[in-house]
Amino acid sequence: MNIFNFHTHDTAAHDAIISASPSCFNPQPGLLYSIGIHSWNTNEDFQQEWDLMETFCYHQQVVAIGETGLDKLRGAPLDIQIELFKHHIALAEHVKKPLIVHCVRAWQELITTWRITAPHQVSLAVHGFRGNANTALQLVKEGFYLSFGENFNTEALAATPHDRILIENDDSNTEITSVAESAAQALALPIEQVKALANDNAHNFISNIV
Repeated sequence: MNIFNFHTHDTAAHDAIISASPSCFNPQPGLLYSIGIHSWNTNEDFQQEWDLMETFCYHQQVVAIGETGLDKLRGAPLDIQIELFKHHIALAEHVKKPLIVHCVRAWQELITTWRITAPHQVSLAVHGFRGNANTALQLVKEGFYLSFGENFNTEALAATPHDRILIENDDSNTEITSVAESAAQALALPIEQVKALANDNAHNFISNIV
C-alpha cells in the first residue's frame, strides 16, 4: 500500500498534496496541489500573489488552501501575518476547500485567530507539526488535523487521536515511506495500519470533513 504524502514541495509527487505559491502554480495532469502565501513571504509585496490566489483557488486540482500561517521567527510583524491568515481563512470558506497551516512559536495566536473567525465549514491542518503533546492535544480539541514529518515529537504523535494523524515529508529528501515507518514504530502499530489511517485521514481532509 502506498501512503499519501500530505504535504510536499516535490513538484512531481503522486499520491500527494504539492505545496505551491500562486506564482509558481503550474498544474500537471493527475497531480494535486495546495496554494497559499507562506508566512515567510509576508515581508514582500504580496498583492500580486493574492490576485493570483483568488484566480487559482478555483482550479479543480487545487484541493487545499495553503500553506499559510504564523511564524514568530521569520516574515513580517505578526499582526500583518495574522491579517493575511484571516484572508486565507475567508477564501477557504468561500471556495469550501480546507486549509494547510505553517506555525512556528505562535500557537496561541493561531488558535485565537481560528476561534474569532468561527464558525467554520472547512478543515484545518498544521503541517510539519513538531510541538509537544500538550500543544497537540490543545490543537486537536480545536478540531485541527496534525501532519507529522521526519522530525516529529514522539510523545505528541502518541497523544494525537488516530483520526487526526497525517504523514508528510515537506521539503525533505527523506522518502515518505521512511517517515511512515518511523511513525509506526513510535505508535507501536504495524506499518500498513499507519499507512491506512493516514490515507483515510488525508481523504477526509480533502473531502473537508471538519
